[in-house]
Amino acid sequence: MNRRLFLASLPVALAAGCGFQLRRLEGMPFSTLYVDAPTGSPVAQRILAALKASRSTRLVASASEAEAVLKIDKEERTKAILSLSGAGRVIEYRLGLNLVYNISGKDKRPLAEPEIIDLSRDMTYSDTDLLAKKAEEKLLYSDMEDNAALRIIRRLQALSPATTVEHSG
Repeated sequence: MNRRLFLASLPVALAAGCGFQLRRLEGMPFSTLYVDAPTGSPVAQRILAALKASRSTRLVASASEAEAVLKIDKEERTKAILSLSGAGRVIEYRLGLNLVYNISGKDKRPLAEPEIIDLSRDMTYSDTDLLAKKAEEKLLYSDMEDNAALRIIRRLQALSPATTVEHSG
């Protein structure tokens, strides 16, 4: 019995001994952040969830309280026909997620140039597998939203509160 317990606990002890930890969101340069996004924005919801879980940056209720403001101006899903069969039936779609955001400081001074995120995924389509293809479409959009949220978080992590961007023009 003791031998089984020892063998069962050996992998746990090895993992703990090597310094393994779950990946966390660290290194956010702002102590407070306000997220201004369209109502129901899936990307904003993912960003908010990641920031709440990290506890390194406090989310505030208004832009005036925040050290930095993340503003998502546009978030749009697209779906376009990519190819048709000889009979004129759709056999492939291109799904897209277009997002425009900017990051500014307390005085509405830009901390980074506005960025456009344009993601796309191709998906085969079949009328016979309608439910499966709807689920696949939902999964692909979710993947693009996760990708966009991670890109925005990485960009926030790379900024410094002291930096400002000069607009030419």
